[in-house]
Amino acid sequence: MSEEILMNITPMESRVAVVENGVLQEVHVERTQRRGIVGNIYKGKVVRVLPGMQAAFVDIGLERAAFIHASEISSREGNAVEPISALVHDGQALVVQVTKDPIGTKGARLTTQLSIPSRYLVYMPKTSHVGISLRIEDEGERERLKQVVAECVAAEGIKETGGFILRTAAEGAGSDEILMDIRYLRRLWEQIDGQMKTAGAPSIIYEDLSLAMRTLRDLVNPRIEKIRIDSRENFQKVSQFVGELMPELGEHLEHYPGERPIFDLYSVEDEIQKALERKVMLKSGGYLIIDPAEAMTTIDVNTGAFVGHRTLEETIFKTNLESATAIARQLRLRNIGGIIIIDFIDMEDEEHRRQVLRTLEKQLERDHAKTNIIGITELGLVQMTRKRTRESLEQVLCEPCMCCQGRGKLKTPETVCYEIFREILREARAYQPEGYRVLANQKVIDRLLDEESGNVADLESFIGRSIKFQVETMYSQEQYDVVLL
Repeated sequence: MSEEILMNITPMESRVAVVENGVLQEVHVERTQRRGIVGNIYKGKVVRVLPGMQAAFVDIGLERAAFIHASEISSREGNAVEPISALVHDGQALVVQVTKDPIGTKGARLTTQLSIPSRYLVYMPKTSHVGISLRIEDEGERERLKQVVAECVAAEGIKETGGFILRTAAEGAGSDEILMDIRYLRRLWEQIDGQMKTAGAPSIIYEDLSLAMRTLRDLVNPRIEKIRIDSRENFQKVSQFVGELMPELGEHLEHYPGERPIFDLYSVEDEIQKALERKVMLKSGGYLIIDPAEAMTTIDVNTGAFVGHRTLEETIFKTNLESATAIARQLRLRNIGGIIIIDFIDMEDEEHRRQVLRTLEKQLERDHAKTNIIGITELGLVQMTRKRTRESLEQVLCEPCMCCQGRGKLKTPETVCYEIFREILREARAYQPEGYRVLANQKVIDRLLDEESGNVADLESFIGRSIKFQVETMYSQEQYDVVLL
């Protein structure tokens, strides 16, 4: 399988698309005025301690105070978590790192366990542990990597404490690449450490890389054949970054000078529009319904127009198999996180259930976010989680509808008509005007003058006043005003 990374970069916005065999797999968007803050290190000030929640709010200079739990302050090496009041107090300065962006009404999540990532390693200055990504499964390779890190640390003469985690990308890396990363991380930590001692609170000490640089650091893998960038200025910056930190990627970089927008190469713009829709069509004729909510996201699988060729069980099995692959892609593409409930079509055959679950697990292996599948119930429900650190694609690109306030439904013209009748009755009891004028949407006025005309006549007779109607083209279907004449 071949993959390409496309970068569309402007002064206002950066967008990155990961395309596999011509099909969009991931898209990341970052606006200059609304950059994500995951990975940033701040010197904050504790503004409120909550003993009942074992947590505290910390001012790090954002509109909303950030949140830190006692377990993120205590040493991770110990099992017991100390009381929050014994760890921090109001007004205390605290060096923290953001682990989750502010999402919706929730503030950023913080930790004091600092970590700085590079291409192959994550440096943890407060521990002495050397860990290895669970995705590197070969035991011999795990031992080799541990030995390489130990030799590099000894060769550099590093005496102060500090641990490392070897990332998945480190698989197969040689001592030269590991040593280059260690030197880069040490230089970076010395700068951060110096700022920690002099900075006031609240202030930012370290800002994570831009989207383009993070992509090179976190998303590049051996399957990537091309990294195309449509901005010459940013291509030069990326080339310099690659030359210093990951020279082996140099031959994959390519400046895209074409007149046609880079995202039109693989219909990325069309795929982004589809990723904002509730319904996802499958090639067989089946479809998915994806409903994100506050606490969780539900995904419903339907056979749709797919009627199969043999038996009902075979039709259901094939639809579920195709859905498992499509769902894994949609989770990455939409960046859906948190609790996810998948309602597969109920299968009677136990082997079919196992195969669908295995397919989903296999497809999720390439997901950069941590996922955990709990299992499939008798009802065909799969319960799983996907780590959420940044806003979903929908949260970045959209806002709640001004007409329905995010419900996704509008009151019918009939419902609004009866609301208007009740409002007129309330006004009639409180005041004695000469008459009433109703301002409303075209559909509502049409119904008042047609299907509800008899009810309007009865109401006029009951209150002894005339009612006039006026169309307001700027009003939504639910908006109306009753004016006293």
